[in-house]
This record gives sequence, C-alpha cells and structure tokens, in this order.
Amino acid sequence: MDIYDVLKTYFGYDKFKKGQERLIGGILKGKDVLGIMPTGGGKSLCYQLPAVILQGVTIVISPLISLMKDQVDSLNEMGIKATFINSSLDHKEFIERLYDVKAGKYKILYIAPERLNTKIFINLVESIDISFIAVDEAHCISQWGHDFRPSYLQIPQFIKSLKYRPPVGAFTATATKEIVKEIKELIGLRNPIESITGFDRPNLFYQVIKVNDKFSYVLNYLENNYEEDSGIIYCATRKTVESLFKKLTEKGFSVVQYHGGMNSEDRQENQDSFIFNRSRIIIATNAFGMGIDKPDVRFVIHYNMPKNMEAYYQEAGRAGRDGQKSDCILLYSPGDIVKQKFIIQNSNFSSERETVMYENLQYLIDYCNTDDCLRNFILSYFGETPGKKKCNNCGNCLDKSEMIDVTIEAQKILSCVYRTHERFGLSTIIQVLRGSKSKRILEFGLDKVSTYGIMADYNEGAVREIAMTLTSKGYIEVTADKFPILKLTARSKEILTGEVKVYHKRYLIEKKIEIEKSVKKTGIEKFDENLFIKLKELRYKISQKKNLPPFMIFHDSTLQEMASYFPKNKEELLAISGVGIKKYESYGEDFILLIKSYCEENEIDLKSLKVTISTGDEKHDRYKITYDCYLQGLSLEEIAKRRNFTVNTIIEHLKKCEKDGLKVDWSRFIDDFHKEKRILEAIGKLGLKRLKPIKESLPKDITYEDIKIIMAKNQLKIQ
Repeated sequence: MDIYDVLKTYFGYDKFKKGQERLIGGILKGKDVLGIMPTGGGKSLCYQLPAVILQGVTIVISPLISLMKDQVDSLNEMGIKATFINSSLDHKEFIERLYDVKAGKYKILYIAPERLNTKIFINLVESIDISFIAVDEAHCISQWGHDFRPSYLQIPQFIKSLKYRPPVGAFTATATKEIVKEIKELIGLRNPIESITGFDRPNLFYQVIKVNDKFSYVLNYLENNYEEDSGIIYCATRKTVESLFKKLTEKGFSVVQYHGGMNSEDRQENQDSFIFNRSRIIIATNAFGMGIDKPDVRFVIHYNMPKNMEAYYQEAGRAGRDGQKSDCILLYSPGDIVKQKFIIQNSNFSSERETVMYENLQYLIDYCNTDDCLRNFILSYFGETPGKKKCNNCGNCLDKSEMIDVTIEAQKILSCVYRTHERFGLSTIIQVLRGSKSKRILEFGLDKVSTYGIMADYNEGAVREIAMTLTSKGYIEVTADKFPILKLTARSKEILTGEVKVYHKRYLIEKKIEIEKSVKKTGIEKFDENLFIKLKELRYKISQKKNLPPFMIFHDSTLQEMASYFPKNKEELLAISGVGIKKYESYGEDFILLIKSYCEENEIDLKSLKVTISTGDEKHDRYKITYDCYLQGLSLEEIAKRRNFTVNTIIEHLKKCEKDGLKVDWSRFIDDFHKEKRILEAIGKLGLKRLKPIKESLPKDITYEDIKIIMAKNQLKIQ
C-alpha cells in the first residue's frame, strides 16, 4: 500500500494536511524529521501512518498517561495494532505487554520517558526491530520552555544506548525559534527534514476581557454561547477551581473539576466524564488537558492569566481541534500578575531563568493590553511574520472603537498612587479617586489627600481600565507581596510631565464594560440538523457499548458531512472525510441504515439527492425537538438519553419552550406531594439567592433536578 491508500484505509482521509506528506516521506526514507505544527494540525498522523508501512515497531515517547490511552484506543479502533507502557499497568500487565511487543503483535508502542532507561525495557529493545522513534511534545526537553520535564533529558541517553540508531522525529505545537534549536541539539537530530507549518489556527476566535466581576461574565457567557457544547475553564489555583465549581454547580450547570489536590481516581473519573460528554464543562488548573484529544471543545476560558504565552497558546489550543469555530477568551486583572510574579519569586529558579520567566510573563501582559491584532501578537511571539495587519477574527480586530486621549486621567491615577505613598492596591486607589466614603477610606484618612474625589464622575470600570493599561505599559508596578500594592516606576515621570500621551478605547472609558453576547456558526453551514442529532444518538449508543469517547467513533464534522450529503452505500460513506475502511467495517452499515430510514420517514429522494436543508427553522429547533420527545410521554431521563444531554439541560429546554408559549406539565416529572411541600418550605425559609443552601437543608433523596422541577412548576427563579 502507498501512503494515500494507508491514509484512506485506516484514517479515512483523501488528502494530507499541510506539512504531513513531507515528514512522512522523510521518515519512510530513513531520515530524521522535525514537525512544528499547531494543535489539530495532524502531528500524530506523521508517525502513525509510516508505522503501518515500515517493518518493525515505532516507539512513541509521550509525557502523559491519558494521551497514550486515548491514542492507543483510537489506533486500535482504526485497525492499527498499538499499546502502551506506563505506570498505570500492574506488574502482570507490564510483563504481558513486553512479551507481546517482543512477539511482534504491535506496530506502535507508546512509552513514558521515565521507563526508557530501565533495565527491563533496554533488554526488550535489544530484541526487537525499531523502525522509528517519535518524541511527542518535544518542547518538554527545553528548560526554557513553559512545560519542562526533567524525564525528557533521558531521551538522548536512550537513543545513544541503542545498538542500531533508527530514524528519530521530534514533534510539538509550541516552540519559539530558540526552543526549536534546543530541541534539535538535545535530542541529537541529524540533518532533519523540517516542516514548520505555522502557528495560526484560523478557526479560533481570540479575545481578552478586562472585567471586575469575572464570575458574572462567565455565567453570562455560558448562558448565551454554545449552550450544549463542551468547554474548558482554566484557573490558576485549585482554590479558584473549587470555588468556581461550587458556584456553577449551584447555578445548575453540568460541570466537573480537575486539579492536583484530587486523588488520581477522582481526576480520571472527572476527565472521562468530560471526554465521554457526560459533563459539559471541566474547570481545571493547567495540569489538565495536555494530550487530551477531544476535538469538539467549543470554548476555552482562562479565568486567570497563565504564566506565559506558550502556556496560553497550548491551553487555548485545546479548543476547536476539529477545525470548527471556537472561542479562546482570557479574563484579565492586575491581581493575576501578582499571582504569577509570586509563583516565580517562590520557585527557587536561577537568576537567569527567573529573568527569562519575567520577560515571558511581560509578553503575555502586553498581549492582554494591546490594541493590535491578537492573532498577529501570538504569531509574532513564535517568530512568524503575519500575512495581514488584521485577522478580522479576534476581539481587537472586530472592535471598531474610537481611540481617545486619556493622558489627564492617567496623570490623576499616578498622582493618587504617589499621594497615598505607594501603600495601597488598585481597589483602594479607585475608591480614593472616586471619593468613596467607606469606613476603611475614612479610617486611613485618605479622604484628606489632594486626589480624593478628582475622578468622581468616572465609573469604577473606566478608572480600572486606565490603571490596568498603565500597569501593562510599565508606568505602574504591582508588587508581589501578600497583597498587591501599586508602585510608581521610573517611567511614570514621562506621563506626569506630559512627555508621553496615553490613549484608550472610548467605549471602555465612557461606560462600564458590557458582556458581548455572540453566537458563532460552527462546522458545515448547511446540513440537516435533525439527522445530525439522530447520527449523534447512534454514535453515543455505539460509544457506550464499546466504552469509547464518542469522538473516537466519528468526529462531529464527519457526522455533519453525512447529514449534508446523505451517503446511501459503502462507496458514498467512504467518501465522507473521517470514514476509513476499518470504521466502515465496524459500524458503517448502521449509519447507512439510519440515514436511509430517516430519508424514508421524511420523504427525501436519495436518488436525486434533492434534499431540503434547514438549519434554523422551527422544525429543527433544538428546543422543539426536546418538546416533541416530551409530547411522546418520555421521562426526563429518557429524553436526556435520546438527546444525549444531561437532565439539567432537558429541564432548561422545557423551561424555554414554556416561555415561548408551549404547555409543560411539570407534575408529570415529580408527583410526590410531600417532596414538593418540603422543597417549597425550604425555599420559603432560605429564599432563592442560591440553590446549594436549599439542597443542603433537604433530605439526600431530593436532588437538584427535583428542586429545579418544583421551581419551574411554581414559576420561581434564582434571584
């Protein structure tokens, strides 16, 4: 088989992505390779495809257990024999896999770097034919990168220990020019064939939001964007993760949490819940996500600023791996700078490394405050020259705001910091400038300073905006003490004396920041949504039966293509992107049968393919589909299972249907009078500010869903 036959037979694609064919050709010729490709650019295929053709075993060195398991499950589902060796195996499983590898049962072996130089593994590799060694997430070998792993330094030693050195490849999505150079030197690549395809992800929408109340922003976003799609919210600390998890749970959202303070079993359970679409949102520290191959993450929100641009690009890049439009939103505040500086100061780094980390942090701070194209800012960091001045797909490019001179306002803020002897944080400075009569301001005598009340006609958001801009541009320093304190810098004088002018967007100064409500199109623009839903239901049933994440059966984009072209036989289904021979043999006929049945029910003429596509009319409205299930007499659990949603989501659908004038008999879902009475008594006693206190005051057999049903029945809302 040539490479195109393998590409279609096993992976289901007709053509390669940019840069893939060059690397694959190099590997098949026995050359070393270096692949720098953005997330979703198809790095793994570059070594997986040659493994099918080459004699022997391809060894893939990978940093995370979850990555290995997902990749191996996916490969075996395609018909490519693969396995892994890592700490998740008990001794018996470990020995059995070593024997199977030695017996030639596998084409691809994933292994953690910590296992490379163990005596038992060295004995194994001396007895097998190694066709290729792939170093995945190769940036982890650089001590100057954002995700250095000391275990990666064992890789060069392992390669040198081999009696015969096979071709070696290094692959990563995030690396500056300096780190690329270090990867080549440390791993010892020999004149590698390189494919650096660029770092641009056109489907991702980048936006920086400066908002005082982050939770209100997140709540508003989740209620108005991608209401049924997966998303990740990153937080800087486990404490923030836990707090946000509790708040969103109380609001009825389908969320799980993930951080280092949890035991490994709970982390794995929550990760699986997210990957298998049992939970819509995961709230996590940056420990989550590296190597998680979930393609349909529609949004990534950074609740706190990460440590540098590389970390941000890596984490934000977990959105939209399937190529569909997705959001990457960073919520920014000066307090985040303090947190990151505090982490650097208390990490016992060398002075040289500490300096580099401060520089990298500053670049991300500048990103948060630039008025230029955000995408171009990212590309420039990685040494790529942007092709256009504007991308027209980021918050800054789509912002048509007028720039105004705020130099006088900036001088007032700097003067206030000086007059209060550089002893207070931003919130106190804002209170002084706006003339607050709070007890704390009066106790400290801050109402007596000359700058007290000189910005009384400005709202808090406007003053905060200008102050944050001054911080980002180096005119104010935020110290990393126990509490963030504002200090003037040597550059402050430039503004105070009028040498430098300060400009800002008019709308952010004249009124409070408003939360943008936007709905973005995703995927193929024209497909039958009702058929797409039925295809997802079939996929979900298969995934449950095989105990695999739904995306390992087919990606959403593949199902959307089916719902657009209505393949009616083997040949036509194989023409759909993402459908390979192995997957067709496993369950292709089930999907064809469903499509034919759907067409018969809806009188769609498959022969002429004169299909009337609808993407937004009442017939295919997602809430109407849920309501149709309700009219069939199904229970909430049955509707949730059929729609592949949570019960909470189904309740929200029915509430929206009722709001639109459709009748919903909530008594059908809870006919226990005593249970209803207890819930209403708890609400009467505790009020409707939060759900959690109500839930905790009731018996354990009363669920959040029960409470929400009773609230809907009695037309009650969280206040």
